[in-house]
Amino acid sequence: MKKILLLLFFLGTLSELFAQVELTGQVFDAETNDPLIGASIMVKNQAKGTITDVNGKFNLKVDKLPVILIIGYVGYANQEIEFKTVAFKKISLGEDSKALTEAVVKKIRVSEKQKESALTVESIGLKAIKETPSATFYESLGNLKGVDITSASLGFRVINTRGFNSTSPVRSLQLIDGVDNQSPGLNFSLGNFLGSSDLDVKQVDVIAGASSAFYGPNAFNGVIFMESKDPFTFQGFSMQIKVGERNLKEIAFRQAEAFKNKKGKEVFAYKVSFSSFSALDWKATNYKATSDSKNDETNPGGFDAINIYGDEVLEPNNDYTHPSEQYENPGLGVFYRKGYKEIDLVDYNTNNYKFNTAFHYKVTDKNELIYAFNVGGGTTVYQGDNRYSLKNIRFWQNRIEYRQKDKFFIRAYSTQEDAGDSYDVVSTAMMMNQSSFNNSGWNTAYKVNWKLGYKRQVEKLPGFPTYAGGKSIYEWETQDLEPFLAKFQDTLSIWHARNTLATDKSEGGGKTPRYDEGTPAFDSLFNLITSLKFNQGGTRFFDQSALYHLHGEYKFKPKWAEIVLGGNGRMYRPNTDGTIFIDTAGKKITNHEFGVYTGAEKYIMNKRLK
Repeated sequence: MKKILLLLFFLGTLSELFAQVELTGQVFDAETNDPLIGASIMVKNQAKGTITDVNGKFNLKVDKLPVILIIGYVGYANQEIEFKTVAFKKISLGEDSKALTEAVVKKIRVSEKQKESALTVESIGLKAIKETPSATFYESLGNLKGVDITSASLGFRVINTRGFNSTSPVRSLQLIDGVDNQSPGLNFSLGNFLGSSDLDVKQVDVIAGASSAFYGPNAFNGVIFMESKDPFTFQGFSMQIKVGERNLKEIAFRQAEAFKNKKGKEVFAYKVSFSSFSALDWKATNYKATSDSKNDETNPGGFDAINIYGDEVLEPNNDYTHPSEQYENPGLGVFYRKGYKEIDLVDYNTNNYKFNTAFHYKVTDKNELIYAFNVGGGTTVYQGDNRYSLKNIRFWQNRIEYRQKDKFFIRAYSTQEDAGDSYDVVSTAMMMNQSSFNNSGWNTAYKVNWKLGYKRQVEKLPGFPTYAGGKSIYEWETQDLEPFLAKFQDTLSIWHARNTLATDKSEGGGKTPRYDEGTPAFDSLFNLITSLKFNQGGTRFFDQSALYHLHGEYKFKPKWAEIVLGGNGRMYRPNTDGTIFIDTAGKKITNHEFGVYTGAEKYIMNKRLK
């Protein structure tokens, strides 16, 4: 009895200790009676609390009653509410007039100039960049109106606007301090692969929609305009470290300093920024049938899987579903070659580095001379028509600019790239299969092996259709056999798997067994194929293309209007040795483009019309 009483006392004590009371309520605006979203609910003198949901409601567990809760919201006077029971409470908050009178709006996110623009401009500034919940400021652009972020991989994200969703956004123009950030060979920007780090970005403006009249012919779907920090304005040292899931690590720093002349005026400034990012990328492991596959997962002879390459049907002699062929080779049907999984062909350890530096010199109080150098590179996976491994790619830019803010500028820059060890993943798998056995020969061997090894086994299955009744093979209908074969799907799948293995292991007559993943032979062949250029029988890209750009603009401001006059010219110099463009045998391709523009603006009708 003593033991029982002690046990009951112990359990009662535990229930007292661990029992919690759940309090519920709803917070409203005292004047409008609208629910307040995100109001803070804190237990007085304790580090415990919650916030209200979209309906102004909250749930909070406390240890015991009574308890005092402090209800707060920006711009409203705090209230202390005592809960003696768990009854649902409706709480109204009134405005804090003192707090409201002390609030001063210093700056809005969109400037008056942008609001007056004929374009739709979405912006994020310093504070939004610093406080973004995304991994980088670039990802947070997807929260802006009319903007979509396409993620081909962890290291490769692309901005699309106005519903055009593509991993090759040739419709959009991306500018950093007025410099086109596109890849000269690919003709579109590789996300923020060659760009600024979070620490050096001052503001990002996204213009969704056609902007060709303002930004040139490449901007007919939108513009992403990034402005970096001026070293005269933003000085000092800053550093940032991020860690996360998938072994995500990022470290960045920025150093900027200005120097004064003998008169005490700042005339020279520099900035240096660097960022390094690494993570384990998402692995492509979708082995379901592609939308282009003639057969699905139920076909005993296989199918074309999404993230398996080399199993695509490239030859016509793999389909034996015609009645006459069914008669000659029952059960053979449609068969597919064994391919290679992407996870065996791609390095998912993505990384990216960016180094930016700039030197600013004030020639006069208003005129400024700037030289900037940017370099970026790394390894990532790119999704285009095929899957590509962008391995050890590099980009670098040089810019020199002479300007007077809001008056004139003349800017010259160059962008150059090196594809490094990049290769086509899908073509690599196909070439590895072809190295052991070309598709046509493999299909023929598969048919022969089936006829020798499994034709008679199919005919011996119980209930195999007979050909009595005077039918010839031309009169024999497919439906006579298909219902029968459907009963033995599992058996046929096993036989097809064995036949694939036997065909892959075939030797002699110039044939080589299939190169199995994880073997030295596989690694040797893979390294050979990905190291040779396309025109050498491999899958490696060679790309050392470049573009050179010159742009000038001047603003005239007579009393009656503001006039802008400008012009630019660009030269593309592709250099791909035939792997992307037809520039083999020393043939050089040079493309030129130029344009001039002018515009005038004036307010009339007492600034009601522009």
